[in-house]
Amino acid sequence: MIPDSFIQELLARVDIVDVVGRYVKLRKGGANLLGLCPFHNEKTPSFTVSPTKQFYHCFGCGAHGTALRFLTEHTGAPFPEAVRGLAASVGMTVPEEPRSPRQRAADRERREEGSRQHRILDQAQAHYRAALKQAPEAIEYLKRRGLSGEIAARFGLGWASRDRRGLAAVFTHYEDPALLESGLVIESEDGRRHDRFRGRVMFPIHNQRGQLIGFGGRLIEPGEPKYLNSPETSLFSKGNELYGLHEARAGVRAEGCVLVVEGYMDVVALAQYGLNNAVATLGTSTTPEHLRKLRRASDRIVFSFDGDGAGRKAAWRALQACLPWVAEDISMRFLFLPEGHDPDSYVRAYGVQALRACLDEAIPLSRFMLDELASRHDLEEAEGRAACVHEARPLFAQMPEGGFRLQLEREFARRVRLTPDELAQLLTAAGPAAVGSGQHALAGRPVGQGGAAGNMGAPARFARLDDESAFQSGEASWAGDEYPDAGPDADGAPPWLNDAPPRAPRGPGRTSRRGGGARQVTPMARRLLRLLLAHPALVSGLGDQQLELLAHHPHLELVRQLIGLASTRGAAHAGALLQAADPESDLARAIQDLSTELMAQDLPDPQAEWDDALRLIERQTVQEQCDRLIESGLATDADRRRYQDLSRRLARLKAGAG
Repeated sequence: MIPDSFIQELLARVDIVDVVGRYVKLRKGGANLLGLCPFHNEKTPSFTVSPTKQFYHCFGCGAHGTALRFLTEHTGAPFPEAVRGLAASVGMTVPEEPRSPRQRAADRERREEGSRQHRILDQAQAHYRAALKQAPEAIEYLKRRGLSGEIAARFGLGWASRDRRGLAAVFTHYEDPALLESGLVIESEDGRRHDRFRGRVMFPIHNQRGQLIGFGGRLIEPGEPKYLNSPETSLFSKGNELYGLHEARAGVRAEGCVLVVEGYMDVVALAQYGLNNAVATLGTSTTPEHLRKLRRASDRIVFSFDGDGAGRKAAWRALQACLPWVAEDISMRFLFLPEGHDPDSYVRAYGVQALRACLDEAIPLSRFMLDELASRHDLEEAEGRAACVHEARPLFAQMPEGGFRLQLEREFARRVRLTPDELAQLLTAAGPAAVGSGQHALAGRPVGQGGAAGNMGAPARFARLDDESAFQSGEASWAGDEYPDAGPDADGAPPWLNDAPPRAPRGPGRTSRRGGGARQVTPMARRLLRLLLAHPALVSGLGDQQLELLAHHPHLELVRQLIGLASTRGAAHAGALLQAADPESDLARAIQDLSTELMAQDLPDPQAEWDDALRLIERQTVQEQCDRLIESGLATDADRRRYQDLSRRLARLKAGAG
């Protein structure tokens, strides 16, 4: 394992302009450099590289990251290889973290086993490809399906003969246990072996790094099963992989979306017609791991299904898998082709432009969900509407809080003849059972980094502030159950920080969302995150009182995480902070969301901007303490004295005296 400290030192020493400049022609554009984006086709430069922040961002397709991410995304190099190559370019040697002899031996054994399985699969792949050239029936089948030799070669298609032990010609030691472990052969109860794949066109399956991890085979004549995958191995798990994802990277960027189809042949046939953004699940329903990989590939996902009953059922299962991932910045749509057609047959019958037109008209997830629910119940009857709400409860429970869910609830309320508040109350009444029904799907949902403050409820409403718009409860919603109890006060903490802010009442229908959804950032948190990302050195100037102020605020968890990251990793610029953040965390998503703003011109005095923001937070906190004392009636002398102290403090803050 490469130590994080080395990666940070490496990013501090390399210049992203030099790295990107090897592949992209850059020109000066103000404080940044501009060029044509290598991740999608464009004629006007929208790809921007910041020398000061060591960060790139494309305003066209949204690609962004550090020098390391550029290398892994653009060249396809595995992360360790990219680190070693970049280190060599600046004269650094990659160290390895110290490990015990047992750990090193276990790592070595895993590497050797994985390497051996890769070699075995590569040998089998070479055999299958060579066999295809000598198999007229398989070649004729592929031609009949409209595939050229060029496409067959590009996807590495091969042929497994009908010989029961065809691989014995490749592996002289056919009894080698590694052949079983690789999934290439099957052993019967009597110990006899035979090839798993026989009489099939072979489709090699690669992981996102381009490594061969398994095979899919398709019969070319009637029989069952029509499709056969490699079994679960240490390299291959069909619930984790998408066929064609590695090959579709450039196509996804060019088309602006990723198209999910049902079979290998659909992927290859669409590529034959110039549509290179298709991927396929491997005979399973869409899983959380599939969604995670699709989300990384594109923010626009289109699922294609046959228009028959089986296709609609498969689409409904895919929709349920998507619900924990819905958000304002993700478009998920469903394409239903005419009955009797799959993408392969449709594009052959009507052409690729007709299929592209269908993609443009794909049904949004929201409409598919509402229309499907409505089709199952008679919404002209009270009984039907009530049953429809009952069926919808677990579906809404799976969705993260946010603008998308709110819009969908309002539209659904209109269809079932309820007000939004009435529907919210009914969804709340579903209680833990409805929420629990979705937990199997939520298991794969990315969650933020840990910490006691990471499980927050709805934001409090702050009154009588000049900048109160930044703190209204409508501005943001947070995943979690309730505000966490504040930790013990540090020695010397200001007296007005003795109590944590009060817990705000939940709005109608806003149930506990423990474990699901990504928090949305309040305007103030966004302001602080942007400042810290652009100027990580601000962290070193934080005093004890400022740290206490941030530690007790209920809506600045991501800010606290970023401060901790900058402090522990010694990140010198925005690119280094992005590299250090867990890519599946809320913090990484917040940084991604701020990518565009990070490319803006820097403020003339970031320290003054930071101090001003913290003063505003302090004013809000002190104001809230005053409000709580007023609500209590100032019943004791201690309350009255405390109110007077807080009022004087508030007056000084409003006057700008600090």
